[in-house]
Amino acid sequence: MKSTGSWYLVRAEHGDDYSCRTRGRLRLEGSRETNPVAVGDLVEFEPEGQEGSITEILPRRNHIIRQAARKSAQTQVLAANVDQALLVVTVAQPRTSSGFIDRFLITCQAYDIPQIILINKKDLWTQEDAEAAESWRSIYSALNIPVVVTSLKEEALSPEILKLLKNKTTLVAGHSGTGKSTLINLILPETDRKTGEISSFSEKGVHTTTFAEMFSGDDGFFIIDTPGIKEWGLTGFEPRELSGFFPEMEAIRNDCRFGRSCLHIHEPSCAVLTAVEQGEIALSRYESYFSMVAGEDNRK
Repeated sequence: MKSTGSWYLVRAEHGDDYSCRTRGRLRLEGSRETNPVAVGDLVEFEPEGQEGSITEILPRRNHIIRQAARKSAQTQVLAANVDQALLVVTVAQPRTSSGFIDRFLITCQAYDIPQIILINKKDLWTQEDAEAAESWRSIYSALNIPVVVTSLKEEALSPEILKLLKNKTTLVAGHSGTGKSTLINLILPETDRKTGEISSFSEKGVHTTTFAEMFSGDDGFFIIDTPGIKEWGLTGFEPRELSGFFPEMEAIRNDCRFGRSCLHIHEPSCAVLTAVEQGEIALSRYESYFSMVAGEDNRK
């Protein structure tokens, strides 16, 4: 239910919680993860009073992973065994880049995790911000990704959000200051998550969530709150496979002259490039793809 790096809150089948440590060097086979146990993992443990020892991590049906730190060879698992991921984004205060959104989405796509986008803070928008948000809504809705536009501090919680969360285990992620903790407080007021203001100096969010933690609702759903993510580093992707995780590219890449070996950069008779030129693939999505293939630093 919660990971602090050395202690883990484990909920037993009968509902009691135990503070646990891992026994020995507990790692999944072949893992390069900084955290051997992640929130959402199913584990076996031996209770000792109200504490205990985790003895085994059971096989995961999925997990969502990112590069642990800039140029690091290790990876960090945000959560395991999730049904969907909800990314909270803001056009401004703080700004979420299209590149960050797309890196998060294709990571979820690679691990077969459905995605939801919540665009928050519409009460703060300028006309230019509103146009940018509408562009996001149009692009991602066309990819069959649910997009909710709201102001969590100004409006009642949308029934649409509750419907999307029902009977699901949902990972909630995003930059610090986008409204993740505010969302969780609206859904589960008893959690009383600390919320933070935006730094007037950097116009970036201030971290209020330090560790990943899972909360359960009365209607049979779980929400995993995660620390604010400053940047999203991809790990384990080969350049030629990246387009397969962009649904609009995957649908047509067999039509390229060089088939699935096409990088969609400068190859002749490339169906993806043609679709971009004709406006069938959003330019922002292609720019995100290009930066990933080129290895450019577009993680924020």
